[in-house]
Amino acid sequence: MPLLPSPTTAYAPTPPLPCSPTGRIHSVETCGTVDGPGIRFVIFTQGCLLRCQYCHNPDTRDLNGGKPVTVDELMQEIKRYRVYMQSSGGGVTISGGEPLLQPEFVREVFRQCQAMGIHTALDTSGFPDFARSQPVLDHTDLVLLDIKSFDPDTYHRVTGVSIEPTLHFAQYLSDIHKPTWIRFVLVPGLTDDPHNIEGIARFVASLRSVEKVEILPFHQMGKYKWQAMGYPYLLAETPTPTPAQIQQTMDIFASQGLTVR
Repeated sequence: MPLLPSPTTAYAPTPPLPCSPTGRIHSVETCGTVDGPGIRFVIFTQGCLLRCQYCHNPDTRDLNGGKPVTVDELMQEIKRYRVYMQSSGGGVTISGGEPLLQPEFVREVFRQCQAMGIHTALDTSGFPDFARSQPVLDHTDLVLLDIKSFDPDTYHRVTGVSIEPTLHFAQYLSDIHKPTWIRFVLVPGLTDDPHNIEGIARFVASLRSVEKVEILPFHQMGKYKWQAMGYPYLLAETPTPTPAQIQQTMDIFASQGLTVR
């Protein structure tokens, strides 16, 4: 199936919200190439309930931070890059923070994008309120789902929250056959236990809509942000995984019949 719908692709009409919703965003990246297929306009929303030890955007945590922007304002900016997105098989990705903390705002951005034939991708942990999150998926072409770990204790140590909402969200994506890419951050000494990785691989292999798995090696590019904000950075001495460690992880996922990169 094509990742980018043509401008003539028909979608079931969904009425717009009564007025242009306002959201809080941290920033945008106009020519992103790592958050979905093709060249993408990436919107980083403000606010997150997880406290991931390796987060490289800790400045997106505060629900009241960032800057307010209306959907109409954002769409005017998106339209400027429409040609680049469509010619490359790209589109719009909403990341964070956690986009699903602002579901009405995200839904309306995606609704308007799809009306213009622009591919939409949601980068999420799947943790926020499930009932409020569901309508966003009506206008989402691809979900980039971050599964931080599988062992419940490890997951809580990494994020500070329970794994159950994410697993429930993943199963729902499978049930509705929503195209999904799974993302897993490999952190030496934290998420790299083979049993933990095997657990994720088996679970992901049981889902019916996963197109591929992305292994994201840990890095310390966000360390300076933690220091600037006065947050204790627990991974200051943690190295980047070696090529051998990355390959071992990829092999575990591949052994379950999954496409990995």
